[in-house]
Amino acid sequence: MAGRATRRSGRRVGLPVSFVLALAALAPPAAWAQSDEQDVIDTLVAMWAAIEAGDLDTYAQYIHPDFTAFGENDVYLAEGRALELRSYGDYLTRARDVHTEMHQPEVTIRGDVAWITYYWTDSGYTDAGRFTSRGKSTRIFVREAGRWLCIHGHYTAIP
Repeated sequence: MAGRATRRSGRRVGLPVSFVLALAALAPPAAWAQSDEQDVIDTLVAMWAAIEAGDLDTYAQYIHPDFTAFGENDVYLAEGRALELRSYGDYLTRARDVHTEMHQPEVTIRGDVAWITYYWTDSGYTDAGRFTSRGKSTRIFVREAGRWLCIHGHYTAIP
């Protein structure tokens, strides 16, 4: 489509692309924030999709080199992208048909830092059979080179 279309008196009126782009340039910062908020959500969903596909290389593209995490059952802070990738690599040898859903996401952005809080539910299979879990989480992202990278995760399982 060459531009945004509206309806007037039953006729379709196309707006020139240059006009639409000029309007977008005048969009208030709140509109940019909404786009950034959706980008953070989309990034997290893409991370989960990579895990669901068993694609550790794609997952790695979303993880910051300085990544840290407090896992569901971790006593200590896990530090480093390499450790995160080893942990998920191990997980992918044991789990299959994993699917995660996000509920009630709330995104806050301050410059090039964003954090998202949400609830999750997931399910899948291991050799022991079907599993399900649910919990709450906070993830922190930093924007580098125009992309959101996950730099920290904190996960709490809810029994």
